[in-house]
Amino acid sequence: MSFQPIKINKIYEEIVEQLKKMISSGELKPGHKLPSERDMAESLGVSRSSVREALTTLEAIGILDIRPGEGTFVRETSVSTTFAPLAMVLQLEQNPWGQLMEVRRVLETEIAALAAFHATEEDLRNIEANLNRMKTAQTISQSVEADLHFHFSIAEAAHNTILLRIMNTVADLMHNAFRVQREELFADKGEEIISEHEAIYNAIRDKNLDTAKTKMLQHINNIQAEIEFQEK
Repeated sequence: MSFQPIKINKIYEEIVEQLKKMISSGELKPGHKLPSERDMAESLGVSRSSVREALTTLEAIGILDIRPGEGTFVRETSVSTTFAPLAMVLQLEQNPWGQLMEVRRVLETEIAALAAFHATEEDLRNIEANLNRMKTAQTISQSVEADLHFHFSIAEAAHNTILLRIMNTVADLMHNAFRVQREELFADKGEEIISEHEAIYNAIRDKNLDTAKTKMLQHINNIQAEIEFQEK
């Protein structure tokens, strides 16, 4: 029997897990307003930037709703969802990345088409804003965060609550289990990824369902091919 070295989680990841447990247990209920960043930072003994990153991550996967000028709230759609079993399954599988990409291929191509059909002007502004965040990101970490927000904003634009919840789970797993691979990908292929995202956004904006599906499929296929190449 051989054990692997224990990985030390980043501070914001510990905050994310703590908030998830509080939501899952019912201590934080849907609609509940969280304390301010400053109060949370003082209570947790961490920096405000760590709290902010944790809240942003949870907003990106649909668990929290950050409202400027109002505060941060637990989303009404958040239920006692357990992410741990799926994460454990992924750790035991031979090719977890490949399986997740297959799920993305099935899920996000249809989401892109639904977004092209249902997206409102506000939805389009959100998608474009996240695209611009990728273009102006100063670090690889910021690029990865903006990428997560971009895909989630497309899922929100599909206006399908069930698909949104499924996307929450997939996005959470992708973000936590494969962050290193995604950072390496952005370091090598950042410009190509942004170009592909721009093509997806344009198709959704133009309400071209077939093109939105095609561009999303091409993007996911390219991501998977690049990751598999890196791991050889």
